[in-house]
Amino acid sequence: MRYFWMITLFVTVTVVSILGIRGQHSIKPPLMVFPDMDEQPKYKAQSGAGFENWADGRVARPVPAGALGRAVDSVQAFDPAYQQQEAHVTTGKNPDGTWVARIPIPVTHALMALGQEKYTINCKVCHDAVGSGNGITGKFGMVGMANYHSDRLRLMADGEIYNTIVHGKGQMLAYGDKLSVEERWAVVLYLRALQKARMGTLEEVPQQERSQLQG
Repeated sequence: MRYFWMITLFVTVTVVSILGIRGQHSIKPPLMVFPDMDEQPKYKAQSGAGFENWADGRVARPVPAGALGRAVDSVQAFDPAYQQQEAHVTTGKNPDGTWVARIPIPVTHALMALGQEKYTINCKVCHDAVGSGNGITGKFGMVGMANYHSDRLRLMADGEIYNTIVHGKGQMLAYGDKLSVEERWAVVLYLRALQKARMGTLEEVPQQERSQLQG
């Protein structure tokens, strides 16, 4: 009989513990055995109470200059220089919806160097150093990386390549949140240089440079 009452008491306490307080309101936080960082000290948006680290007391801070947001162009939209750019520069499309045929910003050696840097960081792992699509990711099971020396991509408009960089395509993820407008066009420029290096002819090389190639 003693065991019966002990079991009954245990079951009653268990049921009440699980279901007895459901629906009741309390201002106290619940007891969490495994908190999993659900509750963290923080300041609420649009509040300023207790936030003395800034002179204006506001919790929400302005976006740091030069920062890139997670969403495509979300931070750049606050940049006056970005806002003054023509739409075809930021989208890669002309007003009539066609792709921009050629890079719409000044092409310089500095832009080429920037493109090489960003290509090496973001693109080389899949498309390899020369753009043939034989990057190291292929050794780990990834297939279908684009070969930029194919006729399709050599004839593709610069604006369409720019758009692919921004939004991604197929297995390729979007890089619009990682590269600024200038950096995206710089990558397009460097891709064109890789294509020219593969498909160009000796006659297209400046006269003063030909001797080095012929040698």
